[in-house]
Amino acid sequence: MKIRIGISPCPNDTYIFEAIYHQKVALKDTTFEFVFEDVETLNEMASKQALDMVKISYAHYFSVIDQYCMLRSGGALGNGVGPLLIAKTPISIPELINSQIAVPGKHTTAHFLLSFAWPQLKNKRYFRFEKIEEAILQNIVDAGVIIHENRFTYQEKGLHLLMDLGQYWETQTALPIPLGGIAIRRTIPHDIQLQINALLKSSIEWANRQPRKINDFISLHAQEMNEEVMKQHISLYVNEYSLDVGMLGEQAVHKMKEVLNISSNKSLFI
Repeated sequence: MKIRIGISPCPNDTYIFEAIYHQKVALKDTTFEFVFEDVETLNEMASKQALDMVKISYAHYFSVIDQYCMLRSGGALGNGVGPLLIAKTPISIPELINSQIAVPGKHTTAHFLLSFAWPQLKNKRYFRFEKIEEAILQNIVDAGVIIHENRFTYQEKGLHLLMDLGQYWETQTALPIPLGGIAIRRTIPHDIQLQINALLKSSIEWANRQPRKINDFISLHAQEMNEEVMKQHISLYVNEYSLDVGMLGEQAVHKMKEVLNISSNKSLFI
């Protein structure tokens, strides 16, 4: 069986999948073809059912839940991992409501968390995640939601934190933040789904055993990150929930489903 899989080029995904990519761990009679794209492109590819496995935003998962089911391993959940709302200068609440806000994709969990915290914000513009800081600095937008490595670098560019959107979710729900997970086609036999999930967990465990977290494979795909930022990125986004979503992780995804008012009875995880 050949599995076509889409992941992001971010260090947490390349860290998690490196052993599979380089066949350090493998499944008999199964090969993987990798596609590297930003999270919103991956969300769109999932909508088109263009991939057998795909890293998608949990907020978008419910749009494709009839076609895909989430694996228990390989996801990005946790505490203190959420997107940040930033601006060039501090903005008051009345000003923010009328401001233009850059968002890293309509279908992203970042957009969901912005709407969860600020449902009254309507003036949004969608950018690739790595373009948002520059859009703020160039006064193209008034504020923006940043994800991934930008949360480690925005202060160096003189930008200001307006709100930690993930922290707001945590205070309101007492649950970890469900950012994204690895979805697999429901048409793939369940026993194969379970084998792939176990393989993914083994890939993470292989990476955790390596003496260095940063290597050429990870740095090659990263978005202009220095080694320290890449290490911070991996340490933040690859955690116990990456090995298995766990009971709290499941509760967080169910809470998101409730907030989105999704009525599907499909199982959320394999």
